[in-house]
Amino acid sequence: MKTFDVQSVSIQASAARVFAFIAEPTNLPRWTSAFKRADSRSAQLATPQGTVDIGLSTITQREAGAIDWKMTFPDGAVGLAYSRVTADGESRSVYSFVLMAPPVPLEALEGALEAQRGILAEELIRLKGILEGK
Repeated sequence: MKTFDVQSVSIQASAARVFAFIAEPTNLPRWTSAFKRADSRSAQLATPQGTVDIGLSTITQREAGAIDWKMTFPDGAVGLAYSRVTADGESRSVYSFVLMAPPVPLEALEGALEAQRGILAEELIRLKGILEGK
């Protein structure tokens, strides 16, 4: 059973601009579907069961283009997301995202990952539009 998915998008913007936008947690609600509010310590997520407040850590390494998130749920479960911004010339970037399976019971894993995979594809298109000014 697959427990991850990797997707990427080409963005007509410098790596520095793309990195700065994505690394700012308050921008998460602008380009993601689940985040309704986010700051440097916490966030509110919309889930099929309603909204949930979580702990949020944004871990960045500018030199490597890495932007990762650690999400701590009220029950103590931890979700991780990994991403990277890579320069593709001076005014283009590639943003890649490693989607890990959500912290759900094994029997729900396959369906949950597949649903999140489709959502991520839409989010990357939204992110591209925002950063390209479309």
